Amino acid sequence: MTGDFFFGVFLFLLLRWLALFYNLLAFPRLAPRPTPKGPTASLLVPARNEAENLKRTLPTLLRQGALEVLVLDDGSSDGTARVALDLGGDHPGFRLLEGKPLPPGWTGKNWACWQLAQAARGEVLVFTDADVAWGEGALGGLLWALEGKDLVSVLPRQEVAGPLLAPVPFVMGGLFSFLPYPFLKALRVANGQVLAFRREAYFALGGHEAVRGEVLEDVALARRAGRYGLYLAPKLFAARMYRGYGEMLEGFGKNFLEIHLKNPAILLGSWFYHLALYTLPWAFGRWELGLMGLLERALVQRATGGPLWPALLVPSAPLLLLPVYLRALLPGKRWKGRALP
Repeated sequence: MTGDFFFGVFLFLLLRWLALFYNLLAFPRLAPRPTPKGPTASLLVPARNEAENLKRTLPTLLRQGALEVLVLDDGSSDGTARVALDLGGDHPGFRLLEGKPLPPGWTGKNWACWQLAQAARGEVLVFTDADVAWGEGALGGLLWALEGKDLVSVLPRQEVAGPLLAPVPFVMGGLFSFLPYPFLKALRVANGQVLAFRREAYFALGGHEAVRGEVLEDVALARRAGRYGLYLAPKLFAARMYRGYGEMLEGFGKNFLEIHLKNPAILLGSWFYHLALYTLPWAFGRWELGLMGLLERALVQRATGGPLWPALLVPSAPLLLLPVYLRALLPGKRWKGRALP
């Protein structure tokens, strides 16, 4: 590797530091707020084989003061429905829905969310993944952010259990130092882990039916929405996306090509970009660049609410993600036992 190559690495890292500093100052953040008396909100949870996650997250939803909490059991085989009923059956706003068979051309999540939306009664529809725990005042903060908007999305804290899952915060927090907030908002970046809509706006844009076959339904919905907001909320929401490396491989592998504009060249370029910035400086003795990348990611972790230890493993993240990039190039992607359209 030549000096010119590592000078290029330095410039790219410098750009990331500039974006990081801007976002540390300007990225909007949600604060906890009491749940107001109006508008009424429906918390909607699509759940396929989420029994273990619901044990942790469903009680946090039931405490939010929403009009209702709806869980849709999407053909689970792990006792998801039983766990949901055990936890929520005595709550006056809880309802368990049995999902209908998946129609052709739909992703499972989009079909589950569309069924939930049609069953919901609230003036605000909040879709939240079953692996996202809500802190005290989260719903109030979300409803405050939604005032004057059609759609609000948030970036939760990403929790991981073990070094093989260190790429999760590496991927999910990467945008925080990739582009300044105005550019992220212009691109309609959204996070499907938590999406809140005004009811009339959701159905006016066609809801999940309009994006039925999209793997990145969150971004597709944000691009169809009118007034939209993206907020950082690590103190109010915490997500545990994957339980092991194989699940991460399948989960990220199904959407990495979509994230990279469905272009294999951009996908592979992205992998080499991250390898060059975070791994190769250590391999070739450029410790100053290695530390520059490591400290950048440590600050991202701090800003997004996660522990610092995944930042120490940043040099290994591109290597651990290589199978994900390769899987993204292959056909026949599946998620939770289902083939994607």
